[in-house]
Amino acid sequence: MNKITIRELHIKTGQWVRKAALGDDVVITDRGRPVATLTALDERDLITPFSRRSVLPEFEALPVVSGDSSRYVSEDRERE
Repeated sequence: MNKITIRELHIKTGQWVRKAALGDDVVITDRGRPVATLTALDERDLITPFSRRSVLPEFEALPVVSGDSSRYVSEDRERE
C-alpha cells in the first residue's frame, strides 16, 4: 500500500490512478493524516444495474418498520 500527499496526487493523478487500477491501494494523506484511498474498481459492480441487484439475506431478515424513520433516529440520538 502506498501513502501519498494530496499534492503528490494532484501532480501525478494519472500515475496513481493506474497503480490503484492494478490493485495497488493508495492512501492519500493531508498533513500526515489519512483522508482517502484509491482502490481498484470491482467491475462486477458495473455489470448488474442497481435495480436488478439482489438484497442480502441479512437485510431481508430485518424487521419492517412503519412510520417516519426520523423518529427512530431521534430516539437513538437521545440514548446514552
